[in-house]
Amino acid sequence: MTTYGGVFDLPSKEESLKRITIQSENPDLWQDPTNAQQTMRRLASLKEEVEYWQSIRQKAADALELALLEDETLRQELEKETTFLEKEIAKEEFFAMFTGRFDSGNALLAIHAGAGGTDSQDWAEMLMRMYLRWAETNHFETEILDTSLGEEAGIKSTTIAVDGKYAYGYLHPEKGVHRLVRLSPFDAAHRRHTSFALVEVLPQVEDDQSIEINPNDLRIDTYRSAGAGGQNVQKNDTAVRLTHIPTGIVVTCQNERSQMQNRENAMRVLRARLLEIKQQEQETEMAHLRGEFQKVEWGSQIRSYVLHPYQMVKDHRTGYESGNTQAVLDGEINGFIQAFLQSKIGENGSQDISAPEEI
Repeated sequence: MTTYGGVFDLPSKEESLKRITIQSENPDLWQDPTNAQQTMRRLASLKEEVEYWQSIRQKAADALELALLEDETLRQELEKETTFLEKEIAKEEFFAMFTGRFDSGNALLAIHAGAGGTDSQDWAEMLMRMYLRWAETNHFETEILDTSLGEEAGIKSTTIAVDGKYAYGYLHPEKGVHRLVRLSPFDAAHRRHTSFALVEVLPQVEDDQSIEINPNDLRIDTYRSAGAGGQNVQKNDTAVRLTHIPTGIVVTCQNERSQMQNRENAMRVLRARLLEIKQQEQETEMAHLRGEFQKVEWGSQIRSYVLHPYQMVKDHRTGYESGNTQAVLDGEINGFIQAFLQSKIGENGSQDISAPEEI
């Protein structure tokens, strides 16, 4: 059991670890601090991965020895080891679906209320709660970088940093327009309303060398943080608004009490948005070359959440649906994520892979 092939090719990873370890010991490495930091992060990640697979290899060898003994008194221990190995391999097979450049890294999640006033702003807040609950259940760390409250209820927008391995890989299928149909709690006649909210998912790219921001291209404004209805909630100008003049991108952050922290968070979001523009330009160019380009409009929702006249959440891209709307709104969305990832694998003719029991 010396090679696993593909992503499980342990000997290849061990060779990479040796090579990067030698690079890290070069005394000239830190002459380029940015490159040095990337090398050390890569070293730590690869070391963790190699040690994990070495432990799996050892457990598999131990299980094989137990099986060869054919001792009934050891049967329970053998079954326990076998079950553990099956779960670990299934988990790694699932992670193998994350083949994108940024899939293994952290994510920025942004939610924007659509047209529809208070109903849409309330829907945006419901989505915010759903994703926070999902992150908590699946052991991701979250930090709310900025939130713009609605005048009466809900939120106009929010930006959340989601940190943890494969955060972007898991969340990027959620990107798109989410539609809610329900009896409006804000309508005196209690009529049925349809609300929309846009979910954006961006990779965090603090050290991506392809994204360069010229300080001369930035306009930085500071102001007092505002609460619901626009009232000031801070006595000092701690909130920060960054305007990237060449692109017109505007980023605000006001959740921290420190102006410096808000500025750092705003820069994180700006880098992510600039990277998204760069990726979209590359994808559009490739699509034009292939003759496959088509414009995606606001109305092309990816998922509908119907609470009246019946209860159903359905993903329009995969057909996956759930009748337990409350569970979905409480963060149980892994089924939708898994269905989307498997549909992308299916396009390439790959086999079906079940999601691990726990991320």
